[in-house]
Amino acid sequence: MLPNRRNVLLGGASLLSASAMPAFAARQKDEEIDPFMARVVRVAKGTPANHIYVYPDDFALYYTLEDGQAIYYPVGVAQRHLWEPGTYVIKAKKEWPTWKPTEEMIEREPKYAEWAEEPMPGGPNNPLGARALYLFYPNGGDSMLRIHGTNAPRTIRTRVSNGCARLINDYAIDLYNRVQMGAVVHLHPMRT
Repeated sequence: MLPNRRNVLLGGASLLSASAMPAFAARQKDEEIDPFMARVVRVAKGTPANHIYVYPDDFALYYTLEDGQAIYYPVGVAQRHLWEPGTYVIKAKKEWPTWKPTEEMIEREPKYAEWAEEPMPGGPNNPLGARALYLFYPNGGDSMLRIHGTNAPRTIRTRVSNGCARLINDYAIDLYNRVQMGAVVHLHPMRT
């Protein structure tokens, strides 16, 4: 059974080792939890490991671990009309990725036209941030969707992107280091 939002959130926060993510403090009560802080949460027993679940209305990404646990990461998501729910597979991972806007992005934001021919090189000014996970359709084609870092941390927990989910760079690096190639990604529909 795939976890739904309720199953994923059951149990609240649990302890995360200092070596894995040093910013996390000891166990907290649910009402004290900072929504901008990554943390380990319990999920339904039997939830497969190495899956990613993104709940856009909650600005939440969960990466499932063994033993009924997952890591919650706060994310920024696509604008409502650009969100593409579905199931995807990670078939590429890149450090400091280059970025080239799609034709649709240039149509919406003409300022991106300067990168239409030559991609923007990776680095701190690149909108894909420090790391990117590339989402492919299960049949093999590139969806052009990414889970990536951002050079604009103020956009976390907002609807701002052109279709992707974004994390602050430190969390993008942490997720990148954990996710295995072939991980399944579930982008849930927006409810509101």
